This record gives sequence, structure tokens and C-alpha cells, in this order.
Amino acid sequence: MVKQKRKVVLITGCSSGIGLSLAVMLAKDERKRYRVIATMRDLQRKDKLLEAAGDAYGKTLSLAVLDVCSDESVKQCISGIKDRHVDILINNAGIGIVGPVESITLEEMKTVFETNVFGVIRMIKEVMPDMKQRRAGHIIVISSVLGVQSVGFHDVYAASKFAIEGFCESLAVQLKMFNIKLSLIEPGPVRTDFELKMIQEVKERECPGADAETVYYFKELYLPSAINIFPAVGQTPEEISRRIKKVMETSRPSFRNLTNSLYAPIVALKYADETGGLSVNFFYHMLFNLGPVLHYTVTAMKFLSFGFLKSGTVSPH
Repeated sequence: MVKQKRKVVLITGCSSGIGLSLAVMLAKDERKRYRVIATMRDLQRKDKLLEAAGDAYGKTLSLAVLDVCSDESVKQCISGIKDRHVDILINNAGIGIVGPVESITLEEMKTVFETNVFGVIRMIKEVMPDMKQRRAGHIIVISSVLGVQSVGFHDVYAASKFAIEGFCESLAVQLKMFNIKLSLIEPGPVRTDFELKMIQEVKERECPGADAETVYYFKELYLPSAINIFPAVGQTPEEISRRIKKVMETSRPSFRNLTNSLYAPIVALKYADETGGLSVNFFYHMLFNLGPVLHYTVTAMKFLSFGFLKSGTVSPH
């Protein structure tokens, strides 16, 4: 019997969160189908990954330095792979930003786009020619539900995700000629200590340039609700990683993949009204007219969610 060759999977942004979880999950695949190259900008942040990987490190998992914002770093990383052969590229590296747009500088906006948009494009441009030559490959981009339907105070982050979704939508059509698959993964909130800490830090930060009324709605209505949304309806990195693995392993993966069915009705608002008014008005009333109600509703959802999970009524899978 011919031994099946392991697929080479390169994942960006593996020092924490989804990238770390996915790298370990694939490296520990029971059938040992993958050779995972887990990358990060700074290898000094590798300890959590190595601890989670255990014996898989050095066997089915290896590490590499990669800064998606650097042309040289991207080229050097891909050139260091035997025959430059990457079967599956998973673009996970990304950064978030939230707040009144007046308080976000253009330099901060450019930094978000450099990672979330141009970083992804750099990676795709580097592996795509070899995939085309082989007429095989799968490119996966970790986008966001905010790349389909945005909400208030996520203007810049959502813009970066809308940009990469538009790029991928066009590219997917072209890649079909070469038998290359392209899939978008669209998570909502991710339950990690880092995410919650980031929101707490944002709440304490000044919002220079923003008027007092906008700052009030942002800090006193939106952020408290956001803090409660994460544990109530957010997903763990492991849940999202399982969804990505499923997309990888299906013979005909969907182009867009929402990881949480709870967001489907929100996305449906966008397509239910071609003028866009329905979704804009919905989120306007939710934030500015029903802000306090939203805060208490989400708090109730948090306790109900934890109660169901604890009793086993609802499966976390």
C-alpha cells in the first residue's frame, strides 16, 4: 500500500489564538495527514505553541519566522520550504481596531490595512505561481463576519475585511481555471483573554478628536455590550479551528464559511433589502435607541449560555 504524502500547510500568526489552536490541531491529526509550518513574527513568543504541540513539534510541526508586512520576510520563508511547495496556505495573521473613527489616526488605519489586506495579498502572490504550475492548492483566508456586515465603531477593521473579501471574490473566479480552491472563514467574536483585555484597554483609552456624545455611546453603551457578547455568543479558537479543518478536508469547500450560525440572521438583513436601509436602521436602533436593553439582554444571554453548557443541554461543538 502506497503511503499518502503529507500535505504541507503553512499558517500565519501562530503565536496565539486561532493560529496556535489550528497549528496544534493539524499537527496532532490522528491520521498524520499534515506537515504544519507554523509561523510568527517573533519566535520568542513560541513557548505557548510548543507547550500545546508537545511531541508533535519536530515531527509534524515546525516553526518559521514570518512577517506578512515584509516582502523580504515572506520571500525568505517560502523559499526556505522544500521546492517552495505549499499545499494549503492559511492566512490567519491579522490585527483589530475599534473606536470612533475620529480618534483613529491615518497611520493606525494604514497599519491595519498593511496586515489585514496587503499581508494576505503578499502571501497569496508568493505561493500562487507554484500552485498554478501544479494546478493544485487551497488558499484559506481568515476574514470576519464584519467583512460581510459591519456594525458601529468597527469602521476601519470592517473596511480591511471588506477589502480582502472583495479581492478574494475576484481571485476565486480566476483560480478555478487552475484547480485552486479559495475559501473565506468568517468568525464573529473569539473568546480569548487577549480579546477581552484589549476591549478593557480601549475603554480606558482617551478618544481624541471625537465629540463627547459619540464617546459616551461608545464607552457606556457599545463597549459594555461587547464585553458581554464575547462570553455569551463568541466562539473559542478551538471551535473555529474545527470549522477550518472541516473546510480543508471537504472536496468542494464553500467560498464563504460563517463559523457561527447565530450570525446568519444578521447577515441575512443585508441581502433582504437591496437598498441597505434595513441593516443600517436595525443596527442604528440597536445601538442608539436600545443600547441599555441590548446591554441587559446580552448579559442574560451570557448566563443562559453558561447554564446550558454546564448542564450539557447545548453542546459546545
